[in-house]
Amino acid sequence: MDSAYADLDRPPLDPAALRRSLVDGASRWRDIVVRESVESTNAEVAELALGGAGEGVVVVAEHQRGGRGRQGRVWQAPPRSGLAVSMLLRPDRVAAARWPWLPLLTGVAVAEAVRRCADVEAVLKWPNDVLVGGRKLAGILVERVEVGGRAAAVVGIGLNVSSRAEELPVDDATSLLLVGARTTDRTVVLREVLRVLDQLYGAWLSAEGDPDVGLADAYRRRCATLGRQVRAELPSGDVVTGAARRIDAEGRLVIETDVAVVAISAGDVVHLRDA
Repeated sequence: MDSAYADLDRPPLDPAALRRSLVDGASRWRDIVVRESVESTNAEVAELALGGAGEGVVVVAEHQRGGRGRQGRVWQAPPRSGLAVSMLLRPDRVAAARWPWLPLLTGVAVAEAVRRCADVEAVLKWPNDVLVGGRKLAGILVERVEVGGRAAAVVGIGLNVSSRAEELPVDDATSLLLVGARTTDRTVVLREVLRVLDQLYGAWLSAEGDPDVGLADAYRRRCATLGRQVRAELPSGDVVTGAARRIDAEGRLVIETDVAVVAISAGDVVHLRDA
């Protein structure tokens, strides 16, 4: 037995099972690398992208020491308590203007995957959070990397699986364990996330990134932000408060304030109440 395997409730990932069910099949995933400990899976995949790696590389860590969320926030969790995974995608056929839909697509994939394998009804908070019962289950960080005039997308997911309440970094977070999920087997959950993401991403590519070919409707159905009064704290420091009305063609959140209609492309959104 692995001497580091001290928590019997948190078995290690099964790399062979993941490769057997994903890499050896008809999916786009070409390599799944399981690392014991890394600073950041996104940083690892970005380095691979800069080195010319092809689409379909997956790096997952048993422990991520310095995981990053949006706006540089640090996200840490005990070893083997969650999924810290990043994928390399190269959506060359999709215009850059449609790339903002990629984190939204990833959110749909995570929400659908945990519903299928864990029987958990997850919803989405624009732009990149997956919620259960109003609490954050997972976060998504998509970064664009360019080398030699060619762009790649590094898609990172952090998902709380067996985290206990006292281990969560913020009060408004949760885990599959805490919401009574049917399974907290990280190998099973990761396999389903990658399967669903592969399906949705493939359909998005076939549509050349057009969100109106299925993706926009799928996102809106799961988005708990729409129809709410929200407060959006923008990277500029400005704050926009109003009713979240829709997601536009560029993936932006359209907020109706008392004086204007504003479309925002980035920001921290707080749900206030039903609009």
